[in-house]
Amino acid sequence: MSPSEAGHGGGQIGCEVVTTRSGARAMRDLGTGELMHPIVGPLVEAERLYVAPSRLEERLRKEAPAPLVLLEVGLGAGSNAIAAWKVSERMPTTARRLEIVSFDRTLSAMDLALADEHAPSFGYEGDALRVARTVVAERSHQSARTSWRVVLGELPETLAPEPEGSADVVFWDPFSPRANPSLWTVAALVAIRRLCRAGATLHTYSAATATRSALLLAGFAVGAGDATSENKQTTMAALSASDLDRPLDRRWLDRLGRSSAPFPSDTPPEAFARIAALPQFSS
Repeated sequence: MSPSEAGHGGGQIGCEVVTTRSGARAMRDLGTGELMHPIVGPLVEAERLYVAPSRLEERLRKEAPAPLVLLEVGLGAGSNAIAAWKVSERMPTTARRLEIVSFDRTLSAMDLALADEHAPSFGYEGDALRVARTVVAERSHQSARTSWRVVLGELPETLAPEPEGSADVVFWDPFSPRANPSLWTVAALVAIRRLCRAGATLHTYSAATATRSALLLAGFAVGAGDATSENKQTTMAALSASDLDRPLDRRWLDRLGRSSAPFPSDTPPEAFARIAALPQFSS
């Protein structure tokens, strides 16, 4: 059976749904050739990489006057956002509201994922399917528990209007540094760092040395994240190393000095010295 396809404007094919070797359904971008949520599939990855490590349910249970704000960079098929939406919707009325803001260039992958034949594989059934279709059509949806809006355009420009120090959680999930290098630069991560407030955490699938260096140079403390599958490491960042379970240490710093690809494309002068002087490497 041939994969289902969706097009960008002008009739150009943009993405397709395929089956991975594990049997999971996944989205492939035909422009870059990359799979979104490879190996374990979108439902498992959304939980293991983003929802569980961010302690979303625990953070929503803590009473606070302001909503918990989740910024998602790389909406893709929307599986990460809808997984967060489901957590919020099942919370008691005393819990914090959740505000999700998703950033991407296009809605084509999500539009394809919402087709009847694909929707369950990407986390869309019942109310979740109805809400997601509203988000695609109207760019936003709001309930008593959760609000979700989509911002389309190029990053980091689309981040600029967001309030400084407003985000509690960031899901950083664009295409890889190979396919989309501009979103893994120090400049891009400085733009998202500006939006983070005290206690915020950032979660991403990339464990590349250059990704972790870019995060450190952008002002984050950086640590190892949970593995999504065997031998597949991830990264977690925060404003303070005390908010990390496994902060990078001097052993990682030693590996950085030996790496053949240690830094992003916009590396500032004296990058290694700047990283080595950071507080998390002082002990």
